[in-house]
Amino acid sequence: MVGRQGRVTGRIGPGLVGEVMVPIRGGVEAFYAYPSVPDEEILVGSIVVVVEYSPPRTGYVARAIV
Repeated sequence: MVGRQGRVTGRIGPGLVGEVMVPIRGGVEAFYAYPSVPDEEILVGSIVVVVEYSPPRTGYVARAIV
């Protein structure tokens, strides 16, 4: 899971539980998401990279450099 890219489908930011869609096992799955950098806001549609994973469905993400 760590290192995979995904697309934000629910805004990620301080005090919010965001959502990302990550391609996995031949499909796309939704995961709860928090910013890896405190106080960072990541808007819907942004591409992110999972930098930390907490099973079963939570990830900490950072903006991807595209």
